[in-house]
Amino acid sequence: MPDEETLEEGVLDPVKPEVQDPLLQSILAEAAAPTAPTELEEKLEIPVTPDEVDCVVIGTGAGGAPLLARLAMAGLKVVALEAGPWHDPKKDFATDEKAQEFLFWNDERLSAGKNPLAYGKNNSGTGVGGSTLHYTAYTPRPQPADLHLHRDFGVGQDWPFGYEELEPYLEEVEQFLGVSGPTPYPWGPARRKGYALAPLPLNGAAQLMQRGCEKLGIRTSPAANAALSARYYQEGVGWREACTNRGFCQAGCSTGAKASMDVTFLPLAVAHGAEIRPGSYVTEIERDASGRVTGVVYQQNGTELRQRCRHLFLCAGAIETPRLLLLNELALSSGHVGRNFMAHPGVQVFGTFEESVRPFKGIPGALISEDTHRPKGADFAGGYLLQSIGIMPVTFAGQVARGRGYWGEKLRAYMRQYNHVAGINILGDCLPAAENFLELAEEKDARGLPKPRLHFTTQPNEQRLSDHAEKLMRQIWEAAGATDIWSFARNAHVIGTARMGLSGDDAVVDANGRAFDVPNLYICDNSVFPSALSVNPALTIMALSLRTADKFLENLK
Repeated sequence: MPDEETLEEGVLDPVKPEVQDPLLQSILAEAAAPTAPTELEEKLEIPVTPDEVDCVVIGTGAGGAPLLARLAMAGLKVVALEAGPWHDPKKDFATDEKAQEFLFWNDERLSAGKNPLAYGKNNSGTGVGGSTLHYTAYTPRPQPADLHLHRDFGVGQDWPFGYEELEPYLEEVEQFLGVSGPTPYPWGPARRKGYALAPLPLNGAAQLMQRGCEKLGIRTSPAANAALSARYYQEGVGWREACTNRGFCQAGCSTGAKASMDVTFLPLAVAHGAEIRPGSYVTEIERDASGRVTGVVYQQNGTELRQRCRHLFLCAGAIETPRLLLLNELALSSGHVGRNFMAHPGVQVFGTFEESVRPFKGIPGALISEDTHRPKGADFAGGYLLQSIGIMPVTFAGQVARGRGYWGEKLRAYMRQYNHVAGINILGDCLPAAENFLELAEEKDARGLPKPRLHFTTQPNEQRLSDHAEKLMRQIWEAAGATDIWSFARNAHVIGTARMGLSGDDAVVDANGRAFDVPNLYICDNSVFPSALSVNPALTIMALSLRTADKFLENLK
């Protein structure tokens, strides 16, 4: 997947840089002109009342949106609070990297450790739909072995349930979203249903990776992507149009072909009576004398509001979820809130080709290989997948500057061959480590709240995994005919800061997502992952969201 790192901007609504280009100035001026609210926006502008609702859901991304729809469809009175605004993809999403930076969670987050991570657009979004507004739609399934790393290697942490519990939900999400992919899929157990749609076309990087892998005897396949290769009818939404292969998935999909939550699960939730309140930043979680959650306090348009609830679902991601728990001294008895912080190794290798690649075209992650899921003779626990990558020019220029130290004319000269560059990257396992954690800093944000500070140091297991992968990717590009091959070290996705488990001694929530300390608090996002998984997390988060909702509804009965 493309590099997802950026410098921090400071606040959710940072000061916009001055735009010099006259055409872009006119486009932005037109976009800023006031427009009449759409029918959906009018539905969402619901007056806040003191009435108690069945459930409040904090966050509308991959963790919050599916369960919000499920709870609403069950007839419960549910309200979702989203820190960011509601975007209109057709009007708000441009094929322009810089113009789309408003999609990222740009509140400042502090980084520490020997390998501090960048945030901003590193898998952290704001707006109704959360990070799925700018994820690249890569949706491979985890393999069964991903859920029991400790059983297989004696390190890390196993999930409190097996793959068979997750598989029906993985299939349901794939069919609902209209995932495009190969049938049959070459790796993992046989599947009851194939992918909803045929694979998307292979872009230039994918074709070159395929050529190199064939020469080395490495199996490849078109990848599973939550972007439509054909028109697709979706319950509660209607017909969604096919992907146009313009490649700017990370900048926001203007056609609705990419299955972000704002065009999939959230319209379904609204159709069944859910309320979504954008621009609602939660600061407090209120409890009664027995410790049960009674409501939340949030800021909206400069006003502090309160919403009472019978149950709370915290789905704010692996940074904001533990931050809210720490701010409110909630569910802390295990001592594991903010601990077990993991980040996928995601080293990238680029090469230059005689052929025209045009790396901005097509679905970014078009080709996959899972032959490295458990490499033979490896000196590390776990494994990784290989993925071709499409990458946008501004993002790539930043990586060249940081990764190769090119500046000025040297950088400009290299970027002139951008259309002849192709990349591969990995997505690998990461083990929890005591020195990798999140805490509250003394420094305050614009709202007067302590900023999150995340410590991350690459551990020996991840370093050996990355070294193994980099060597193999260089061999693939050599076999494919690349020159000027170089690597860019990076990490992707933040995981595991409120993990699930069998006991409150070493976990924050149980196997059903319910907090051990608080009987009416549920957590559902990538913070609850006991292990990182050697696949991109979005599909698993959505599947887990539906499972959490079903377990909750069963408990209500």
